[in-house]
Amino acid sequence: MRRRASLVLLAFAVFFAALSPLLRWYAFPRLAKVPAGQYQAVVMEAKDATLIDYSTLEPRKVARITMTETLKGDVEQAREVKDATGRDVVVWDTLTYVAGPDGAMVSKIPERYVFDAHSQQPVHAGGEHVDGAPVRRDGIEFKWPFLVQKRDYRYFDMQTRTSAPIHYGGTRRFRGLSVYYFEQTIPWTRVPVPRALPLGLTPDAIRQIGLERWYTTKRMFWVDPTTGAPVNGEEIHQEEMRWIGHPEKKPITAFAGHVKMRPDFVDSTVALVTSQRRLVLLLTDWLPWGFLGLGAGLLGLALLLEARSRGAAAAVDTPVGDQRALVPEMSHDGGKPKQPPPGGGS
Repeated sequence: MRRRASLVLLAFAVFFAALSPLLRWYAFPRLAKVPAGQYQAVVMEAKDATLIDYSTLEPRKVARITMTETLKGDVEQAREVKDATGRDVVVWDTLTYVAGPDGAMVSKIPERYVFDAHSQQPVHAGGEHVDGAPVRRDGIEFKWPFLVQKRDYRYFDMQTRTSAPIHYGGTRRFRGLSVYYFEQTIPWTRVPVPRALPLGLTPDAIRQIGLERWYTTKRMFWVDPTTGAPVNGEEIHQEEMRWIGHPEKKPITAFAGHVKMRPDFVDSTVALVTSQRRLVLLLTDWLPWGFLGLGAGLLGLALLLEARSRGAAAAVDTPVGDQRALVPEMSHDGGKPKQPPPGGGS
């Protein structure tokens, strides 16, 4: 009975030991993915900033500039891209809406970002664009891959519509989480004028005035290494309107400020990422290591039962003759044991 139980325990030990790496290296890459229908909104602010007044083409100091980024997953389009490519993809339609201190629109730039739901790498299908202009992304945007590595990545810049390295800057603590810090600096670059501007202005009208738009930024992210989701982001952002063909003329500051996530949105983002990271850790650490420990425990118990079973079998198999040799010989007269003759004679 003990031997049968030890064999059952041994089978379970092998099962859980094999399930541990299978769950981590086979199931996790296939189960962990960004949901296709995600919706998220983040509000960022730049206080004591500089903003252009398009009615006078003069910069002015303002108390606050608000930048709202909304992200919405297009489930139907993702399904169509999957049918065409055979890959699980996510299609995000995003909008960056910049408003002045009075709430009036300063600019708005829509995007479509198509990427692999598992690896977060771009998928060049489904009409990816920035402000209506087709783009072909290289590298990540908005989100890092699951299980972020301590290395540089290529990050897509919406304004220049090109990708550049974003550098790993070490491990830091943020709101109780251990996060990776990344930083990217985009040098002064001529960039397109947004199609939506105040006062009915258009990119063609700006060019007719003789101006072109230049931009630089220092971009900073604090990224949860488990989910790859940024829990905080900041930019030191500058834009100028420069005179075409007249480098001697002073540029007009169109936007200048330190853009930060609003504290309430930081809190909600940290709470959301904390809940999601538990699911990822369940598949990458807790269950694999738990199954491995359980398998080792069952193996030890199976070996213990097997050892006891063999000990009991050895006791049962002891020869009967050897047992009689331990019992004193009884005499036929009186029932007393025979005494050996004096002197040890026969």
